[in-house]
Amino acid sequence: MFDALGNRLDGILTRLRGRGRISDADLDEALREIRTALLEADVDVSVARSLIDGIRARTAGTALSQSLTPGQQVVKAVNEELREALGGESLKVRFASQPPTVILLAGLQGAGKTTAAAKLARWFRQQGRNPMLVGADLQRPAAVEQLRVLGQQAGVPVFSEPTDPVAVAGKGLAEARRLGRDVLIVDTAGRLAIDADLMEEVRRVGEVVDPDYTFLVVDAMTGQDAVATAKAGAERHCR
Repeated sequence: MFDALGNRLDGILTRLRGRGRISDADLDEALREIRTALLEADVDVSVARSLIDGIRARTAGTALSQSLTPGQQVVKAVNEELREALGGESLKVRFASQPPTVILLAGLQGAGKTTAAAKLARWFRQQGRNPMLVGADLQRPAAVEQLRVLGQQAGVPVFSEPTDPVAVAGKGLAEARRLGRDVLIVDTAGRLAIDADLMEEVRRVGEVVDPDYTFLVVDAMTGQDAVATAKAGAERHCR
């Protein structure tokens, strides 16, 4: 997406070079190209529309400044809107006053939740924290073993048992408290597609561990299906 968008922005810069003001026609043409690039990259229509509206608001009637040409101002507006849409500033984790801080990972099968869980654990450990991993994905064969291997590589303990995902999550939380672990990362099961069973299981796990953060893990190539996945989780209160 970013390559295609970058190529279109280069073309916009070329056409607007030397102009002192962006006309409505120039802006409409630029926004059409940006919208096309977003839709070709499988960005959700409502997201693309919101981005275009934001870019238009930032650039409409923009006069030539001392440091930026009209074309550069369009590029600047695109950059600012994309940054805001992707979350703006980096997330600063607020740790629970009574440890552990609980992070619940949700998403479809094959999205990379287990790997993401281990990477998060390693990052927290590098920050001087004492994380612990919980393997509550009891659906996918060898998921827990994969987490144990990754956890060992990261120097982080893993709790799991072959019972029930909700019970595992609850016992994992109790074990983290017993051991004095200040961050608990819970890896949950995924499915090939969003369904009621998946949402119900994640909801029940969430009720047991009361997460401080719930992260939706999606593949970078998911496209607009990521919006549908996030909405399905929100509707079932997977906060």
